[in-house]
Amino acid sequence: MDAITQQAFGILTSGRLARAFDFKQDEERVWKRYGIGDAAPVKGGPELLKQFLVARRLVEAGVRVVTLAFSQWPLERVSRGGFNWDWHSENFKNARNTLPMLDIGVSALVQDLADRGMLDDVSVVVWGEFGRTPRINGNGGRDHWPQVSSCLLAGGGMRTGQVIGSTNRFGEHPQNRPVHFREVFATLYHNLGINARRTTLTDLRGRPHYLVDDRRPIRELV
Repeated sequence: MDAITQQAFGILTSGRLARAFDFKQDEERVWKRYGIGDAAPVKGGPELLKQFLVARRLVEAGVRVVTLAFSQWPLERVSRGGFNWDWHSENFKNARNTLPMLDIGVSALVQDLADRGMLDDVSVVVWGEFGRTPRINGNGGRDHWPQVSSCLLAGGGMRTGQVIGSTNRFGEHPQNRPVHFREVFATLYHNLGINARRTTLTDLRGRPHYLVDDRRPIRELV
């Protein structure tokens, strides 16, 4: 096996990792904080909320980066119990069902990290791949909108508790202090101790590539 395969196999067969996935090793009061064990408003809710607690346990076990997809399956449809936020119809119904769970999970994770003295060392990012149309379509939904979107950042020793950037009054386009998505990446690299403006990755032809094309961390946060 090559080094990467060997490393991956070592992670998957680690007893420490297996224990981290067993969220029941936490006290029941911690489950309750994350909404686990309570009646969920829609199908699949408890399983989704468990991910937030498991994410914290993985960080405690030494995992440096955890990706949590707030969806049972990345391309699942709402009709089968999945939550992928791609609401081209029934936007308000789906938002009322799904947003409370996201609120519970994210707020519990941030508070739990803070209570354990870990929040300054862990960056929490809540982000989608693009925005949604500011106008509701004929099916009561919102379509894809790449012109502007939003991102929530917490922890990581950042100066949080502020809103950076704004759109026009219809939520259509950036207006004051536009933030480029590469600035968000540069900020996360900074929190990991990586200087994104100087660090390069070499492709298979031996050519170096910068990580974020000379973008700097968000100055208001760092």
